[in-house]
Amino acid sequence: MYSSATSPTPTTTRTALRPPTAAVGRPGPKQVPPPPRPAAPRAADGRSGDARGQAARTALGLRPAETAGPRVPGARIPAVRPGDGRLLRPPTRPGQPMTQERIDPSALQTPAVRAALAGVARICPAFTPRQVLREGSRHILVAGTIGRAPVVAKCLAPQAVRSEYFEQLVADFHHEVAVYRAFVRHRPPVRLPRLVAADHDRCVLVMERVPGRPAARERHPVSAPTPGEVRALLTAVRTLNLWRPPTDVFQPRLDYQLEIARYHSVGQLTDRDAGDLRGLLHGLGNGPLQLCHGDALLSNMLLAPSGPVLVDWEQAGWYLPGYDLAVLWSVLSGDSAARRQISQLAQSGGTMARDAFLVNLVLVLMREIRLYDVPGAGEEQRIMIRRLYDDAALARRAVRAAVGTR
Repeated sequence: MYSSATSPTPTTTRTALRPPTAAVGRPGPKQVPPPPRPAAPRAADGRSGDARGQAARTALGLRPAETAGPRVPGARIPAVRPGDGRLLRPPTRPGQPMTQERIDPSALQTPAVRAALAGVARICPAFTPRQVLREGSRHILVAGTIGRAPVVAKCLAPQAVRSEYFEQLVADFHHEVAVYRAFVRHRPPVRLPRLVAADHDRCVLVMERVPGRPAARERHPVSAPTPGEVRALLTAVRTLNLWRPPTDVFQPRLDYQLEIARYHSVGQLTDRDAGDLRGLLHGLGNGPLQLCHGDALLSNMLLAPSGPVLVDWEQAGWYLPGYDLAVLWSVLSGDSAARRQISQLAQSGGTMARDAFLVNLVLVLMREIRLYDVPGAGEEQRIMIRRLYDDAALARRAVRAAVGTR
C-alpha cells in the first residue's frame, strides 16, 4: 500500500493453484494435472495489410472511423495469450477488513528509517511511528499516528542520493508535494489521502492513512480485480480525467515528440512506427489535454469501503486523452473483459480520443518493455516480456489501421 509504482515488481506466471500440503503422517490424494488447453489458431501470414489492421482494431476493441456510431453487438477482445488461466482470488470481499499487519519494531531502528523519521519529526513532532510499510531504494513509508489519527509518512530514501536518477527522484517528489497542496485549494472529484504536512526541501510528505487494500500488489498482477471492482476503478479514473481544474494548477508531464524520438533511437520503434505515431499526433493538433493520474496502476489504487482511493501522485498532470486508460490496459493482460471496457471508454470521445489513446498505449508499452526486458530475467519474467511484445505488436497494427482511415 502506498508503494511507488515507478519501480518494476517481479511478476508471476499464471499457473494453476498448487494443491494444499497434506497433514504430516497422512498422505494426501494424488493430484492429476489438468490437461493443457489447445492453442488458439493463428491467422495466415498472407493477409493483406488492411486485413491485419482491421484484425488489430477488432482485438483492441476499436472500430474504424467510418463506422462511428453504435457499437457492433458481440464485438470482443480476444485473450492476449491463449491458455493463460488466472489464479483464484483470495476470499476477500469489498469492505471486508484487512488482516492485522505484522509489526516489526526492529525495522524502525535501521539507519535509513531512523534518518527518515528524523525528517518527519521536524514537521510533525507528534508523529508516533508504528510500522515500516516499505523500505526501498527510492522511498521509505512509515505508518504511524498523530494523536489518534492514522497517518503515513513518505520520505526519499537515503540510498536515493547515490542513485543516478537522484535529480529526477527529487523532482518527482517535489511535484507530488505540489500536487497535494494544489488539491487542498482545488478539491478533485475523486477520493485521495488528505495532506497533513509536507517538507518540500527535505522531501518529506505526511498524509492520511486511508483504510483499504490495494487493488493489486504487483505492477502486472497475476489475478485481476473482480468485474465490480474494475468498474469502480474505471469510474474513478474517468471522473478524474473529466475534471477541469484551472489550467495553471498543473503542467504537461510528457513530451510526446521526445518520447517517440527516444524509443526510435534505441530501436524499439521502427521508422514506420515513429512516422505513424507522428502522423496521429499531427492529426490531434492542439486538441484539449486531459488531467491524468499519470501512474494509474492497480497498486496505486486502494479499495476502501467508501470507494476507490488513488495514491502516489508523482506523475499527475496534463496528458493526451486516455493516458490513464492506456496504463490500465497495459497491466490487465489477463482480463479481456476489462480491456474491452477500457477500449470502449477510450473511443467514446470519438476519433481524436481513440487516436490519442493509441499513441499513449504504444508509448506505455514501450516503457514497460524497457523496464522488464533486461539481462538476467528469469523464466517467469521472460513469459511476461513476451506478452508485452505481443501487446505492442497489436497496438502497432491498430495505429497503422488508424492512420489508414485518415
